[in-house]
Amino acid sequence: WRFEPLQVCADMLRRAFETALSLGQVGIAFYCSTHSIKSLFFSGARLRSILKEIDYYLHLLETYKSEASKNFLLIFRETVSLLIDNGKTTSIKSAPCVGDLDDPGNKLRESALFHKVIQCLWVGHAQRCRYYSEKCVPILAPLAQLTTFMSKFYHGLNSLDLVKKKNSVEGKEVVRVAIAAMKDAAAGSDWNFANKLLLLEAEEQSRRQSNLKWRCIDMYNASIESAKRSGFIHEQGLACEKAGFYFMRVKNKEKAFEYFQQARECYESWGSVVKVDFIQRELDVLNQNQVSLTSSSRSNF
Repeated sequence: WRFEPLQVCADMLRRAFETALSLGQVGIAFYCSTHSIKSLFFSGARLRSILKEIDYYLHLLETYKSEASKNFLLIFRETVSLLIDNGKTTSIKSAPCVGDLDDPGNKLRESALFHKVIQCLWVGHAQRCRYYSEKCVPILAPLAQLTTFMSKFYHGLNSLDLVKKKNSVEGKEVVRVAIAAMKDAAAGSDWNFANKLLLLEAEEQSRRQSNLKWRCIDMYNASIESAKRSGFIHEQGLACEKAGFYFMRVKNKEKAFEYFQQARECYESWGSVVKVDFIQRELDVLNQNQVSLTSSSRSNF
């Protein structure tokens, strides 16, 4: 992932899983399976296809009578299910046993905390996202793994939302660290990280009081195009969403509507009913405001 596209990584790990399983190396096989799922998720693979893949691995775990990687897969399944439809039709009875997340000896600790960050970021729970990020990022920081960089990206993006509402030195430092991390990662893999760097820079530029607001518009568009080129449909949608909220803040509702529509299309393709519904509510508000303005104009006339 530092050099190869995430889609290539996912494919290579899937083949490594199959090879290891054919050789009877079950532990190695399912180690590869969890990392394959991780690469699929971050590459923007369709959520229902990821869910199907996870269920395939869970079925094999039952067949091979092995508990290896089961909880890690169940943690990922919980996240994917939440993003699809909040678990309404996709949840299962089996749940991960994550134990005490304050216990440094808990082997599931970093994964469980990181998934709390993912879940809170995508459903818009900013304060909870910050809480889990502050626990998660220091644990992952020394590891220099994909999750290390993704946790910094999510923490930075979430902190930008919070800083826009209440300026803070701590929040600005989180953003600075996130941008530095994305620059480092993008130097090795422009494919995997350029869109994330551009989105952080766009959000940082948009919160500043300056006469150079046009720069952040270019950055939003560049992030959208970069995510599109890399096939990261989820992050393409995220950049469109952030651009939509930017235009809401500067009172350009026509442009906001345009970007929210693009975000909804991306989230529909990704397979996240939760995100589609969220964006649709924003579109409905904009539509209602337009109807109200039209009615008011006619009355005055």
